[in-house]
Formats: sequence, structure tokens, C-alpha cells
Amino acid sequence: MQSRRQKRLAAVVLVIALLGGAVAAMLYALQQNIDLFYTPSQLVDGLGKDKIKPVVGQRLRIGGMVVEGSVKRDPQSLKVSFDLIDTGPVVTVTYNGILPDLFREGQGIVAQGTLVDATTIAATEVLAKHDEEYMPPEVAEAMKGIRHVPPSQQKASDGGY
Repeated sequence: MQSRRQKRLAAVVLVIALLGGAVAAMLYALQQNIDLFYTPSQLVDGLGKDKIKPVVGQRLRIGGMVVEGSVKRDPQSLKVSFDLIDTGPVVTVTYNGILPDLFREGQGIVAQGTLVDATTIAATEVLAKHDEEYMPPEVAEAMKGIRHVPPSQQKASDGGY
């Protein structure tokens, strides 16, 4: 027959093992839903001091400015592709769907999708900033040094509206 102490120890060990298993299962489930944010430079050059690059097929979010003249639409479908830039390399984003009303060239956007190759993202969602002066803090921090002229300050002669 087991002593009372041994029964308590077995119960405590069982509870700790069950809690550990539950935490491990939650972390595993959440791992599939984590989307890391990148700028075009970080995507191409790597993130952090170790220059870690995402792998093909990884879900991620990318933010940058839509390159002027880079938007290409398929006349037969809703497919569209455009280039994003920050302070360095250009990354191509492909998207099949209706773009937000505020989407336009020279505008800051955030796209969520999967990495197809080193410089191409297949987006599942494209978000444009919600007013003329706002930019998400992550994008603003990552894009310091880029000259951005808000549409409210653009002149008709330089491509503004």
C-alpha cells in the first residue's frame, strides 16, 4: 500500500505534467498563427543582427510604399501585382481580390501573405492606411529616411490628386 506522501507526490507530478502538456499544445497551435512583420529591406537582407531571412512558404506581413508605375492589373480577373519599397530593395506583391479604396501608388500599405520566393509575396490581405497622415507605427519606424509626401500636400503637377 502506498503512503499518503507518495499519493500526493504522484498527484502533483501528474498535475505538473498535464499543465506542461497543455502549455506545449497551446504554443504549438499559436506558432501557426504568428505573422512576423518585415520591410522590403529586412525581407531581402535579413532581420536582426543575425540577418535571419524567412523561409519560402512562411506567413508574414510586409509594409512599405507602393512604387510609382508598378501596379499591374489582369483585365480578365481581380489579380494585381505591385512593387513595395522602403530604403533599399524592391519586393513584388501579388494579390487576387479587391484592393482597398485608399490603395494607390506612392502610398504606404501593409500586406499579409506567404513568401513565394526571396522577393515575392502572395498576399491574402492588403491594408492601406486609413487617412492621409496616418502610418502604422511599425511601418513608420522601419521606413525612417524615406521622403513621403502626404496626398494633401501634393501638387497636381507632381502626380498628386
